[in-house]
Amino acid sequence: MLAGVPETVNERVLVGRSTSDDAGVYLLADGLALVQTVDFFTPILDDPYQFGRIAAANSLSDVYAMNAKPVTAMNIVGFPDKKLPLSMLGDILRGGAQIAREAGVAILGGHTVSDNEPKYGLSVTGVADPNKIWRNVGAKPGDAIVLTKPIGVGVLALAAKKIEDNRAIIHEIVRVTTTLNAGAQDAAQDIEVHACTDITGYGLLGHLHEVVSGSGVGAILHAGKVPLMMRVLEFLGTGIIPNTTKKNLEYAASFASFDDGVPQALRLALANAMTSGGLLFCVPARDADRLVENLKARGMISHSVIGEITGASEIRVVE
Repeated sequence: MLAGVPETVNERVLVGRSTSDDAGVYLLADGLALVQTVDFFTPILDDPYQFGRIAAANSLSDVYAMNAKPVTAMNIVGFPDKKLPLSMLGDILRGGAQIAREAGVAILGGHTVSDNEPKYGLSVTGVADPNKIWRNVGAKPGDAIVLTKPIGVGVLALAAKKIEDNRAIIHEIVRVTTTLNAGAQDAAQDIEVHACTDITGYGLLGHLHEVVSGSGVGAILHAGKVPLMMRVLEFLGTGIIPNTTKKNLEYAASFASFDDGVPQALRLALANAMTSGGLLFCVPARDADRLVENLKARGMISHSVIGEITGASEIRVVE
């Protein structure tokens, strides 16, 4: 799709689209870089306020993944104003504003269009020290892989639509997706981070693939150590499988191999599309325990070493 679209050539562009990184980075002045990202999507829950919170947290995540501080944002809205009451849009924007306040981000305005279904997200601007930017490339053999949130949002979102008593499921979705990655970013400030990304639509396997392919390395992923959200394997085992998860796993066959002992449900979980997922760090093995302790101290949901970077050219998933 982008083959015919020329990349911007500018010596001040420090991070563009070439490595599928989480945000763009532009050098404003010595010691100061501008970090920009945008994300929006359709609701994963029926509650408009919680949808606004989830979408805003998801949009901010890319800035944290670059080791930047988000400072301002603009609302991006598509809304079926002829079908749904405008009060519902107000609830969505109120949810987004709540997360922005928590993050210390000023929402300056935005843009709204009439659409067939609700869509919401933020265009976010952050600032960073250009010498301390994290990229999704740069992982080195011997690095430990650390994940800061459990996976399975897509599975639970589908389960919430199919199961009548879904209160606990919705609570789990909101708990995970509205937790800002600011704490995870802060936990790594005294750590030598070789690569970092956040886990979203391509699932854990897809985003790990971006890291290893861009870094010219491989990885061993210990499936049994990957943190999962409540009942994910149960739902997958009963056939509650999002189409995006199936497609992600089919795509993973081109870059990942699975040991026979890794069950199909767990393979699907590793490919599940996330919304507002955690940060995935590649750090020297000597620093892994300290990073885990820092994450625990900041109350992050997960703090798990889930694998290691290798010199091979593929991702090997083991039990």
